[in-house]
Amino acid sequence: MRGVSAAFAAGQLSAVIGPNGAGKSTLLRALLGLSRPERGEVQLLGRPLGTWSRAERSRQLAYLAQGEALPGDMTVRHVVALGRGAGQWRFGLLPRDPWNEADEAAVQGALDRTDTARFAGRRLAELSGGEAQRVALARALAAQPRFLLLDEPTNHLDLAYALEVMRYLRCEVAGGLGVVAVLHDLNLAARADHLVLLAGGQVLVSGPPETVLTPEHLQAAYGVRTRVVRDADRLLVIPEDGL
Repeated sequence: MRGVSAAFAAGQLSAVIGPNGAGKSTLLRALLGLSRPERGEVQLLGRPLGTWSRAERSRQLAYLAQGEALPGDMTVRHVVALGRGAGQWRFGLLPRDPWNEADEAAVQGALDRTDTARFAGRRLAELSGGEAQRVALARALAAQPRFLLLDEPTNHLDLAYALEVMRYLRCEVAGGLGVVAVLHDLNLAARADHLVLLAGGQVLVSGPPETVLTPEHLQAAYGVRTRVVRDADRLLVIPEDGL
């Protein structure tokens, strides 16, 4: 990637879009501090990311990877508790301060907000793919971060589960969380507040969906002719290149 400049705000649902190989996952890794840009810097809350300790970053940033592998033999509640460092102490994975009421409240809140509390006692391996993805989201939310970064959170989900995930994210944003999600589905991305369209390792355009999702920009990024229409309060991207 080169010459990339982008900003993401708290209380905003942002989507990073672009064709395969455009640099979407690379951008997420840079935002998380997992890779360093060759030039320039990533800033978190106005401070260079490199000056934050790993522990400090973990309190500000949570990450949900694509196809994240979670322990199938653990119960849903235990998996969500791993979002807290305390959860790892409680279940014998890491030493730390004892589990407290704040930890319990954070886990229960994440379960409630993702509608996973009703099967909190079941083992993860017993769940459907859509249910497991909600548990993975709850685990990330239990950390109570300022920003949540997600790499293809709706990948391999059917339409109902994909829309469900977007609804949960929208609710979290309403509570002040900053969400940055890599998405392939442009019609799901159209539900975001802010889009960053990458092409060839660069930002082609960024801004609200109506200024990013234009036939001209999509042709330049994807090489496909599209028609963009408004249906009620949403944009719909319709490919025009037939088979």
